[in-house]
Amino acid sequence: MNISSSLAENISQLTKSFGNSKDLIVRDIVFGKDHEIRLALSYMEGLVDKDSIFRLMESLLLHSGKVGRNEFEEFARHLVITVGDIGWKTAFADIQKSILAGDSVIWTENVPMAIVVATRGGEQRQVTEPVSQTVVRGPQDGFTEALHTNISLVRRRIKDPNLWVETKEIGRVTKTDTALMYINGLVKEDVLGKLRDRLANIKIDGILESSYIEEFIQDETYTVFPTVNNTERPDVVAAALLEGRVAIFIDGTPFVLLVPGLFTQFLQSPEDYYHRSDFGLLRLLRYLAFFISLLAPALYIAITTFHQEMIPTSLLISLAAQREGIPFPAFIEALMMEITFELLREAGVRMPRAVGTSISIVGALVLGQASVEAGLVSPAMVIIVSITAITGFIFPSFEIGISIRMLRFAFMGLAASFGFFGIIIGLIALVLHLCHLQSFGVPYMTPFAPFRASGQKDNIVRVPWWQMYSHMAASRQPNNGKEQFSKGNRNKEPSGQTGQDRPEQT
Repeated sequence: MNISSSLAENISQLTKSFGNSKDLIVRDIVFGKDHEIRLALSYMEGLVDKDSIFRLMESLLLHSGKVGRNEFEEFARHLVITVGDIGWKTAFADIQKSILAGDSVIWTENVPMAIVVATRGGEQRQVTEPVSQTVVRGPQDGFTEALHTNISLVRRRIKDPNLWVETKEIGRVTKTDTALMYINGLVKEDVLGKLRDRLANIKIDGILESSYIEEFIQDETYTVFPTVNNTERPDVVAAALLEGRVAIFIDGTPFVLLVPGLFTQFLQSPEDYYHRSDFGLLRLLRYLAFFISLLAPALYIAITTFHQEMIPTSLLISLAAQREGIPFPAFIEALMMEITFELLREAGVRMPRAVGTSISIVGALVLGQASVEAGLVSPAMVIIVSITAITGFIFPSFEIGISIRMLRFAFMGLAASFGFFGIIIGLIALVLHLCHLQSFGVPYMTPFAPFRASGQKDNIVRVPWWQMYSHMAASRQPNNGKEQFSKGNRNKEPSGQTGQDRPEQT
């Protein structure tokens, strides 16, 4: 429906459409040489930049006695010089959308069009250090809840006109602004096409966080492993874009989605690329921690329940002495301790930060000691569960840690039922499942399966920059040129990149 020529009718319709909300501000203005022009300025309080509103009002007041009715349209077109971008709109729905986005609208008597002035702003959180992905060495800025701020943080790192951004609204009620960012020429077109189709098919009333979209666009629904990566670090997004991936920005959340998401990415930290390559050997600890966190309780249950002959005699005697008087089998012991640690972990997250860490540490010590003294669990089981819990904090990605914690209970059940045979069956099923997964058509286990020799230079370990070939990522558009970085041209390697693959130099 279009607006009418009557100023009073337009303002009445506007206020009714917002339910006479008190945060909708409408100011009447008398304008013109002979005060013959009646205007109304409307905006939503809290969504606009107060300085922009002040400049707009100042411009109107300064020119009030200089502009006649026939000159007003020309004056309005020159408001962009002092205020900002302006536009003319006639559809009432478009005007409502602009007001809710933080724009201001100037209504004019006897004019069936409204002037929309860009005044978006309001209170926003400042750029601060990331909370969930901290590094000792590297950039210390993180995304905020403001979409345009987040996009600008990436553009500062990639000053290339081929860095393209597509925007759209998702959510029938919230109408959340969403942006796709990619580098034209590097992104794989079939990945981009699939992403556009999946976003277009989202039917939901509201998007309040990026996880809403993540569940709609992921390839596999019935899997514990994440197939869409997320980060609140601009440098990680910039590196992913240079690898040919696509970033999805959602207004209202500091977490940006990255697709395709591969298994190895969840075990890599941005800091791997900000230190010397020999520090990158710490990745080996993460892969080792993956198996310890996944299998340690299951292996203990299997050995003590079915395969005691594998334990050295002295250790077997010690374990038997510890378990004397324990009323529960090893599986129940491990299950109780794991559930207790999960409760402590969850309590530490939900409680205020000042006491959350203390509660987790003190609670674990007190409950562990009390359980041993009460004869409910053995000291060896407390050690196993403690090591398992510690290794679970090593992973840079919170999502992969949750996946391992869920699978750990499944392996404990298999070990309690079938011993080592159950663990082997579980590992085979796990490997088959991982090899079956895909993320937007890209095999989830790349570069392990299918195996790519070039990908191993930046996989379990990272070789020095001057030894690393510039190789294509599995998600990147093929390119004809390749260049090896030798000692003589090591300075040509772009810095500050993360991820398993480096962009190709042409």
